[in-house]
Amino acid sequence: MNEAFLTQLLQAVPLPSVLIGRGERILAANAAGLELLGPGIVGRHFLTAIRHPAVLDAIEACLRDGQLRKTRHLTSQSGRDLTFDVTASRIDLGDGHGVLVCFDDISPVEQAGQMRRDFVANVSHELRTPLTALMGFIETMQGPARNDIPAQQRFLEIMQQEAQRMERLVRDLLSLSRVEADERVRPTSFVDIAAIATSVLQSLAPLAKENEVTFVQDGPTEGMGVPGDEDQLRQVLTNLVENAIKYGGRGKAVTVSLTPIEKLKGTDGPGIEISVADQGPGIDQIHLPRLTERFYRIDSHRSREMGGTGLGLAIVKHIVTRHRGRLRIDSAPGQGSRFIISLPR
Repeated sequence: MNEAFLTQLLQAVPLPSVLIGRGERILAANAAGLELLGPGIVGRHFLTAIRHPAVLDAIEACLRDGQLRKTRHLTSQSGRDLTFDVTASRIDLGDGHGVLVCFDDISPVEQAGQMRRDFVANVSHELRTPLTALMGFIETMQGPARNDIPAQQRFLEIMQQEAQRMERLVRDLLSLSRVEADERVRPTSFVDIAAIATSVLQSLAPLAKENEVTFVQDGPTEGMGVPGDEDQLRQVLTNLVENAIKYGGRGKAVTVSLTPIEKLKGTDGPGIEISVADQGPGIDQIHLPRLTERFYRIDSHRSREMGGTGLGLAIVKHIVTRHRGRLRIDSAPGQGSRFIISLPR
């Protein structure tokens, strides 16, 4: 078998692959294999092309006894950590035996597993704090403070706050689960996003008054229809406006703007741009790419004091994605924050 035929054969293999044959040299490699291991490896001894000890051991063992070997190959590419399942299989080349080495990229599976582990760890941490507080106060009320009525009243108030915190966390977790389950199902209803925005501002007026925040509504108050899920879009605006009230600062203004777009970026049709802007301290650029991650907080202590669960923007992102929209965040220290949602009409 000549090199051209072997190379053509390996190109049909969907995984990065190299074929090792006579003299333990690489006889052929497909394009994905060359991209992974580097150009110019054909004709070289496999020891000079593959540097991972576990993979070398698997190839040598397969060459020695012809038995199938499996191992892992860890590397990095363009700043990304990659994990490959590697299979070394003996094949008959006609004039001798060789080893076909295939690299199966399982990095997405590994990343998903790490995300699940991080998620469980974060949920456990968020629940542990209020549960520890509740258990501590209960023990105190059963013991030293058994007859101390004023202390019991203080403890009960704190216990109520911690229980409400757990309730908010569980509610947001359930909401996130429902949103993720529906993310690939496109909404079929037609709703008035301007009317929803007006309704949200009315419902949050008491919270704004409590924080001495003024609402500014820019754009139509009705008559801006989009295909969407009314409850989910209401949740998006509620989350964004609540955040603007809580983190924008007392005595400031929160501006909600709705602007019709003739040709929405990334689509061929019209759309609507919804903006929620505050006059708060702003957000450093280093945090912006991670704001929609689950449980990511710029200031954990302040967020918990404000009643945040760290899931609000993650929910917003998933809902916007379901509606085939885009979420953009513009902010800088000292310049406030602006959350912009673009929805197709």
